[in-house]
Amino acid sequence: MEKGPLHNWEKKSAEKQKLFRRFLQRADKNKVLKVLPDLHEEAFEKIDCLQCANCCKNYSPRFKTPDIKRISKHLKMKEGSFIEQYLQLDHEGDYVLKTKPCAFLGADNYCSIYEVRPSDCSRFPYTDEDVILKRPDLTLKNSTFCPITYFVLDRLSADLK
Repeated sequence: MEKGPLHNWEKKSAEKQKLFRRFLQRADKNKVLKVLPDLHEEAFEKIDCLQCANCCKNYSPRFKTPDIKRISKHLKMKEGSFIEQYLQLDHEGDYVLKTKPCAFLGADNYCSIYEVRPSDCSRFPYTDEDVILKRPDLTLKNSTFCPITYFVLDRLSADLK
C-alpha cells in the first residue's frame, strides 16, 4: 500500500483533532465552500467506501418519516412493523437502528436498500455541503472513523490556514 496522505489516517486524525477543531472554528465559510466540491470529488476518487463501511458498521443514521415510509414500502412492510423490527428512539427522540452493524449491510459492504436508503446515508459524509462547518462536533466525530472526512478536513486545514 502506498504511503500517501491516507497512510495511518486513523492515528493522524486522533492527533489532529485539536487542530481540526480550531480550523472549523475559524474557517472562512466562503473559502471552504468554494474548494469543497473539488476536495469532495478528489476524496471519493481516492477512497472506496466499499473497502471501509465504518459508518454502516459503527453508527446509525437518523430515520426520518419520509425515510421510514420509503424503506418500509420498498421492503413491503407496514411502517409500524419496520420500526418495531429495525429501529429505536435515541436520546434526542430520533429513530435510529437497533443494531450495529446496520441490518442492511451485506458481508461485501454493499447496502441492500441502497436505492431507498435514509437521506442521512445518501448525504454522508457531508463533505460537499456546509454541514462540515455548521456542525463541527459531527465533522470532528466523522473524521475519526471516515477516511473521506479525514482527507477533506486535513486538506482544508492545510490549504486554508
